[in-house]
Amino acid sequence: MVAVPKPKTVRVKVREHRGRLRAQGLRPIQIWVPDVRSPSFREQARRQSQAVATSAYAHDDQAFIDAVSESGDE
Repeated sequence: MVAVPKPKTVRVKVREHRGRLRAQGLRPIQIWVPDVRSPSFREQARRQSQAVATSAYAHDDQAFIDAVSESGDE
């Protein structure tokens, strides 16, 4: 009777994958970023956007953003 190899567990697959990445000179890092899906993030973004839009410097701020932004029209 032929022995059927047992499938690798997810843990083993992940360990092997990470080993291959390390062998390529990479290392894992973990970063935490704001959850843009959360209601509190949306509220804060809206509040800050409104503050910028109603600022006395709104026109100058937008001109700066336009000047340093790439345009897809070119």
